[in-house]
Amino acid sequence: MNVKLFGIPNCDTMKKARRWLDDNGVAYEFHDYKKLGVPEKELKRWVKEVGWEALLNKRGTTWRKLDDKTKNNIDEASAIKIMLDNPSIIKRPVIESEKVLLVGFDTSEYSKLV
Repeated sequence: MNVKLFGIPNCDTMKKARRWLDDNGVAYEFHDYKKLGVPEKELKRWVKEVGWEALLNKRGTTWRKLDDKTKNNIDEASAIKIMLDNPSIIKRPVIESEKVLLVGFDTSEYSKLV
């Protein structure tokens, strides 16, 4: 199975996800948002599949740094632009395979990969 892991390398949740994948023998390709940016085509596909609300991390510092006008008037189009401009605001990790698209770290969901 072709599994792709999207995120940033130093995130604690990413480290947990990578450890789980390694421990469970799931081979994956890592896409580093910091070095490679966010692939717009994939992001738009994810938004259609899980919704922008599931992808947008409103708990992190990147969200808190946005001005109130932006935060109060967010919709799908503006959320996509914000995520493209600020990859750190995307909930991590995003895992994509032929079978499933997963957002965040949840071991019960990850079992779908094995």
